[in-house]
Amino acid sequence: MHKFIKGFGYAFSGIAYTVRTQLNFRFHLFAAAAVTLAGWFLKINAGEWLSVIFVSGLVLCTELFNTAIEVLVDLISPDYNEKAGRIKDIAAGAVLVAAVIAILTGAVIFIPKVISYAA
Repeated sequence: MHKFIKGFGYAFSGIAYTVRTQLNFRFHLFAAAAVTLAGWFLKINAGEWLSVIFVSGLVLCTELFNTAIEVLVDLISPDYNEKAGRIKDIAAGAVLVAAVIAILTGAVIFIPKVISYAA
């Protein structure tokens, strides 16, 4: 049981490192908080909440994986290497894809609500 609990400490340490060192992760946390407030204000339904939670989690997870890949690549290849750079670019591309999916999901959920709220 002690190892199990210790594992949470390692996980939180990794998240804390990412928060401290990655501007994009902090931006995504801010965006998730803003979307949560918008969802509360606009009273989105349970299905919409599930979608928002899923895509927010998807973006945050891909950003964590991207950070882990960047740290690993820097460890293995401290000097410039074209393939190492390509690996980092691909990982960053995964974050971009997740973010675009999140933006599209948010647009589908929030644009009609904002239009009807403004009307």
